[in-house]
Amino acid sequence: MENDVKDSYRVLLEGGEGEYVEKRSRFIATVRKCVSEEEAEAFIGEMKKKYWDARHNCSAFVVGARGELTRCSDDGEPGGTAGRPMLDVLLGEGIRDIAVVVTRYFGGVLLGTGGLVRAYTQAVREGLRHCTFGRMRRGWLVEVKTDYNGIGKILYLLGNAGIEPLESSYGEAVTLFAHVPAEEGERLKREMSEATGGKVRFEKKEEIYYVEKDCSGTSAGGSR
Repeated sequence: MENDVKDSYRVLLEGGEGEYVEKRSRFIATVRKCVSEEEAEAFIGEMKKKYWDARHNCSAFVVGARGELTRCSDDGEPGGTAGRPMLDVLLGEGIRDIAVVVTRYFGGVLLGTGGLVRAYTQAVREGLRHCTFGRMRRGWLVEVKTDYNGIGKILYLLGNAGIEPLESSYGEAVTLFAHVPAEEGERLKREMSEATGGKVRFEKKEEIYYVEKDCSGTSAGGSR
């Protein structure tokens, strides 16, 4: 990824489905991870085939670490009453690489412009409530090597930072690998050196992006 991408951003880990009913009209929101425009368009086409008998299949998606690609469609609803409100929910939650299709089965009662905006917005929020999110973070893959006297102190520092080792090996020395947030790398290196009296080797192997489980939920009511 490019250097101008911010240190972290939210992504969808597991999609879901939610439903909202307004005056007998059913609004079914299906949410899926899509990392390209082609994936998003294929997903939208899939939903239109699945719900071929529905009155509308409105859609919105946000692709790219900076949200640089966005699209939305009212699919026959009055302009600005479906796709744009759906997209606004996704942008408001700061989620990237995500697409949503809201399928409407007409209930026989016209909702009006305000009613449609509210219904499509609520449907997307219901869909997001049944999804799992993560946070893509810019970081380092590091190798840490120390002696048996120092490993407890190293693990304590990692634990305080919310970091779990990816793997570890115990031989003449103890070696472990971990993903470390880029903004915390130098501080951890310094603290490990101080805690072990310099008896640690902290080596950055490569700069990476990695996914953390996001427990902050959404304003729609939290992740599953």
